[in-house]
Amino acid sequence: MFGSNQYGVSAYSQIGVETGVLAASPHQLIVMLFEGAIVALNNATQQMRSGDIPAKGKSISKAISIIDNGLRASLDKKVGGEIALNLDALYEYMSRELIFANLNNDEEKINSVVTLLRDLKGAWEAIAPGKIPSPANTNNQQALEA
Repeated sequence: MFGSNQYGVSAYSQIGVETGVLAASPHQLIVMLFEGAIVALNNATQQMRSGDIPAKGKSISKAISIIDNGLRASLDKKVGGEIALNLDALYEYMSRELIFANLNNDEEKINSVVTLLRDLKGAWEAIAPGKIPSPANTNNQQALEA
């Protein structure tokens, strides 16, 4: 009588994502891109295991799009210098690995890209603007300065 409840949940979820994007700093947007790619690849792994090949392909394509059109496109190679060039090459490598993972149902390739994305996300979070150093880091820094 009232239709699928899934539509309401999906619409509510989409509003939450849009609100998060509008309120996010550029730094937070990059973290969100990492998270989106990781989620898409985790979904792809589950879909691969369950034999849902069309959904797996769609999830991998979504991750590649996030990497190429989000993370890679946000690089400023003029300002970022060698770091930006290295990240560009790494993002290109990830996309290529995901294409091969999709063609060959290679879960290991997906997992290796997820590991790279998690490592980069962690590094990005560690350099967040306004991040307050943890007491352990402060104590280590004071010991180094002594």
